[in-house]
Amino acid sequence: MITALVTIIILAALAGVATVATAGAPKEISLVHRIDALLPQTQCRRCTFAGCRPYAEAIAQGAADINQCPPGGERTAKALAGLMGVTPKPVGKEYGVVPDYPAVAFIEEDACIGCTKCIQACPVDAIVGASRHMHTVIAADCTGCELCIPPCPVDCIVMRPAPAVVR
Repeated sequence: MITALVTIIILAALAGVATVATAGAPKEISLVHRIDALLPQTQCRRCTFAGCRPYAEAIAQGAADINQCPPGGERTAKALAGLMGVTPKPVGKEYGVVPDYPAVAFIEEDACIGCTKCIQACPVDAIVGASRHMHTVIAADCTGCELCIPPCPVDCIVMRPAPAVVR
């Protein structure tokens, strides 16, 4: 009984020492995390990757260039260049147009047939509604990726300037 108690105390002490030793060590933020933090998180796929995180991973591995993010624009391209230690370059035209202003999707509700195709296409769940009922966009959550527009069979989705955000 005493042997078991002493064993438990020793194991607990060792676990405590190990926890303190690792907790005090500074946690290094990976290159992928730092790149991903610079990206706009629109998940628009214009960069040819499935979202911002896969694009960040490709940049870190040297498999993608820093100029493939139209929503981030020149500002993001410059920030990525600084982080990666390369010469800044403008966003490549083959990846789409850099928007002049932030935009969000807007559903013309009187034309919406409730097909749910836009809901399925939205990578950030910014569209709400039910089958055979009108849908609406939560503007605060919409990233302006435009992925909801092509699947809409009645063309009731348009892009509008994002409302001003009060902070």
